[in-house]
Amino acid sequence: MITLTNITVDFGTRILFKNVSFLIQAGDRIGLVGRNGAGKSTMMGIIARERTATSGDVSTQTGIRIGLLSQDLTLDLSKTLRETAMLAFEEVLRLQAEIEHLQHQIETRTDYESDAYMQLVQRLTDANDMYARRGGLTMHADIERVLTGLGFDPADLDKGLTAFSGGWQMRAELGRLLLSHPDCLLLDEPTNHLDIDSVRWLEDFLTSYDGAVVLISHDRAFLDNVTNRTIEITKFKVYDIPASYSEYEEIRAERMEQQRALATRQNRERERMQKWIDKFKYKASLASRAQSRIKALQRMEVIEVDEEDTSSIHFSFPPAPRSGRTVVDCLSIVKNYGEKRVLKGVDFALERGEKIAFIGKNGEGKTTLAKVIAGVEPLTSGTVTLGHNVSIGYYAQHQADMMGGHNSVYEVMEQASPPEMRPRIRSLLGAFLFRGDDINKKVGVLSGGEKSRLAIARLLLQPYNLLILDEPTNHLDMLSKEVLKEALLSYDGTMIVVSHDRDFLDGLTEKIIAFRRGTLKEYEGDVDTYLKLLDDPHVKDAPAPHEIPLHGSHQKHEQPAAPQKSAAEIREEQKQRDKEKKKAERRIADIERQIAVQEKTIAGLEPVLADPELYKDPVKQHKTVTSYETAKRLLDALMEEWTTLSEIIA
Repeated sequence: MITLTNITVDFGTRILFKNVSFLIQAGDRIGLVGRNGAGKSTMMGIIARERTATSGDVSTQTGIRIGLLSQDLTLDLSKTLRETAMLAFEEVLRLQAEIEHLQHQIETRTDYESDAYMQLVQRLTDANDMYARRGGLTMHADIERVLTGLGFDPADLDKGLTAFSGGWQMRAELGRLLLSHPDCLLLDEPTNHLDIDSVRWLEDFLTSYDGAVVLISHDRAFLDNVTNRTIEITKFKVYDIPASYSEYEEIRAERMEQQRALATRQNRERERMQKWIDKFKYKASLASRAQSRIKALQRMEVIEVDEEDTSSIHFSFPPAPRSGRTVVDCLSIVKNYGEKRVLKGVDFALERGEKIAFIGKNGEGKTTLAKVIAGVEPLTSGTVTLGHNVSIGYYAQHQADMMGGHNSVYEVMEQASPPEMRPRIRSLLGAFLFRGDDINKKVGVLSGGEKSRLAIARLLLQPYNLLILDEPTNHLDMLSKEVLKEALLSYDGTMIVVSHDRDFLDGLTEKIIAFRRGTLKEYEGDVDTYLKLLDDPHVKDAPAPHEIPLHGSHQKHEQPAAPQKSAAEIREEQKQRDKEKKKAERRIADIERQIAVQEKTIAGLEPVLADPELYKDPVKQHKTVTSYETAKRLLDALMEEWTTLSEIIA
């Protein structure tokens, strides 16, 4: 459908990528991944013919329509939301006008038997057929279905685009693109401005989409649930594997491990051959054999190990100063924006050491309550009481707007730094990949990922015992998100995090505050608890959600006592455990036999892989390496299952 051949982008000072080639076919669900700055968005622009490569070629089948969602909005803000969505149906509206014109002609003519009249009838039939195939019959229903799926209220469809924030305008553009139904859909960070409900809707939409889809996203769960192929762009080369992102990571790690093992064996063999040559090449009786080995050594194709880009941020939060037991106590919080009431008499309390996630649809008050607690948004009514010695570190969703685009990276840090931390600013920036002249860059020219890293770095300038993080993972790449999550898991203070990133939230928090229509409900557990509540098919094994009453520190509540089990129930549970234990023991015995077989296979293949003669025959080499990799993979899976079953019978 779309073929990219030897695509190179050279900025003069650096080569972004070189000689990249791949094919996009109908039905592909491609995750285009890589570190920030690797060139993913540039590649999207090249595929869409909106950017030009330094060299190489992009060819498409005749008639293929390509739709691109970029991170730069180009909407006509004079239009309403509905009118914007209607732009997806330009051909349908043209056909509609043609049908009306043809119908009028037919109604006013009386030459029913003429060829001209029959031609008009045929044109009308064809136009009606094309109108139906292009979605004309369901156009208005489709517009409402897609826009409400993306989170818009049906009452908002006739509002002007200027009534919506930039994030909601991006949703409008995404809706228009989905409704236009291109043959190849290119989506650059489509989930950045979506809440969890809308992300799940988009997953379902893309899973059943009948065209090709190419995604750029740093949302691991989104990629895993949608894609069936991963293309990673690195500064060294491009990797293309038919697997979702998490599977791709495992496959690539296995391949690199195999590369390293094969390269190590080959290096040992080359060294052994070279020593033999050096020792005997001057002996007349062995000269011919030495020459033969020299030629064999020269012919041996060197196994190269792929280089890895391992640069990443590295940090940990300072120890949190001890606060009072109650960190925040909100009583009867009401927040209005004009006539719109966002929070309706909310009671909420947070105790020392709790880590809580705010989850719900956009516009339900998550960011508003975070701002109210952080003290950056005034209340309409109610009270917010901070506990003893509480110090708040706040990461705003649009943090870049608060840093001043005219300031340099170093100036932003210096302005927020206490005097005792200023000598450490350069080293702290270095930990967040701002090195050398990078610290003199103006904030206004930084990428989204760089701005996010800088905002997080500012939080480390002084210790806080309450972190309030509003969408901290937007624009961060996979590795940076993992580092941030590890740092938050080790953080010993209290935390509120607003996020739609399910992989980031998984295991990070112990409670969920679900926002619905200005009210709050609290659940024990992490993000899977909330998804279980929404009947998400990807969290079937998650525990059932358990709602607990929201309460302030001025109220006491007691957990109800667990009901006592009868003796019969206890015996039945023990009987079931014994049954599972016996089943596990039988399976372990079978696994141990299979492990012995795979270990024998691996032991038999290792000498073959170490033999340089193997690499003279590519077919035999491929077959041997494949057999070795399969045996290793089976062994790993068997060992993992053996470990799990051993815990059952322990």
